[in-house]
Amino acid sequence: MTKTYQFPENFLWGGATAANQLEGAHLEGGKGMNLADVMPGGKIRFKLISQLGFDFEIDKNKYTYPNHDAIDFYHRYAEDIALFAEMGFKTFRLSIAWSRIFPNGDELEPNEEGLAFYDRVFDECLKHGMEPLVTISHYEMPLYLIKEYGGWRSREVITFFERYAVTLFNRYKDKVKYWLTFNEINGATHMPIFSLGFSPATEEVRLQETFQGLHHQFVASSLAVKACHEIIPEAQIGCMLLYAPVYSFDANPVNVLHAMKEEQLFNYISGDVQVRGEYPAFTKRYFKENNIQIDMQEGDLETIKQYPVDFISLSYYMSRTEKKEKTPEDMIEGNIMAGVKNPFLEASDWGWEIDPIGLRISLNQLYDRYRVPLFIVENGLGAYDTLEEDGSIIDDYRINYLRGHIEAMGEAIEDGVELMGYTPWGCIDLVSASTGEMSKRYGFIYVDKHDDGSGTLERKKKKSFHWYQNVISTNGKEL
Repeated sequence: MTKTYQFPENFLWGGATAANQLEGAHLEGGKGMNLADVMPGGKIRFKLISQLGFDFEIDKNKYTYPNHDAIDFYHRYAEDIALFAEMGFKTFRLSIAWSRIFPNGDELEPNEEGLAFYDRVFDECLKHGMEPLVTISHYEMPLYLIKEYGGWRSREVITFFERYAVTLFNRYKDKVKYWLTFNEINGATHMPIFSLGFSPATEEVRLQETFQGLHHQFVASSLAVKACHEIIPEAQIGCMLLYAPVYSFDANPVNVLHAMKEEQLFNYISGDVQVRGEYPAFTKRYFKENNIQIDMQEGDLETIKQYPVDFISLSYYMSRTEKKEKTPEDMIEGNIMAGVKNPFLEASDWGWEIDPIGLRISLNQLYDRYRVPLFIVENGLGAYDTLEEDGSIIDDYRINYLRGHIEAMGEAIEDGVELMGYTPWGCIDLVSASTGEMSKRYGFIYVDKHDDGSGTLERKKKKSFHWYQNVISTNGKEL
């Protein structure tokens, strides 16, 4: 007999995107260049951005730049939002491109064309009864701040971010009541280029620069929380974590301890600072052993303590398995966060291990540690989709993936976890962040756009579109 799950009546079902991966129009409306605009397309992207000393330059003779055009949401937002509404979305997670509002990032006055664009987008959402869930910074800081200031290495960027956030709160205070500060903030420990806007020159400085940059973001996040509560008292503002539970490869205490340390470092530093308002105890030893000396100004820790976030949002794609001593043969290809192959799990077309039970584990871990509401704002399956002769897309593999994770959510709610909502990643096909590919499709809606840049941009409903529509209409009772 199929089990039926009871989701809260006000549960926020929806979908998630990011400006740099779907808007396109990268130089329209007064927008300045940003980080995503210099990211090349294809699997070469991951190799280039993983190496030290990425130069943040465009070379069209060697690479393509799919984010420049993406899927043209900038001009087609009304059509796309109408499709989301047809599915029944209660919320739509999107981000604002910082360089649409402040093209260089350090201006004193914002770009009105950029502000007006998001007015139109939010109005379209609200027209359909859909709450915007807005990420303030999602892997796309202005390129000028990277080149002239060194990204989040520079403390000056705190001031620029605060000005940007305050501008958003004042402009959209009557339209947006759910906010997130930094997308996957803890991902910086593995790949600082995305969230911190710099590529360390040497391995010797990587940890020092990364944790200094993270400290600047922690202060900036707290200042954004302060401003949000003052300007929009009824709003809620959360942090956003890239969460992956870390399993020990076996019961060897050496491996269990190693997995525990990896989990602490990746999953809990950013959460503890933004929710508990303080650095966790284990960082004292970690910083000492790795010669990390964070430059903190007077009042930083007080600001962090005084202005914690209201809730935790998270992305969940996979778990991670670790052991102390590993060889290249042990590793699972595709997992961005490394880890060894888990013999109990299958993997996606891109090598990401699929672990729905890990989501239940994650939600319990987070809620037990923090006791604040949780919101899953990314989860999904990147896969190759095939158009049938009649033009349909039969993506049962995506439905099965999402069904398993929604069941895990239902179990976690029964476990006592307070869960606000669920916005699967890439509710419409868009440019992959890690590889810059269109062929790595996540959406309920197919977009006729391909890795070589060809395509009509026509939107087509996949089988999963109708399945998710029914999930929402039954509030998760029919999966």
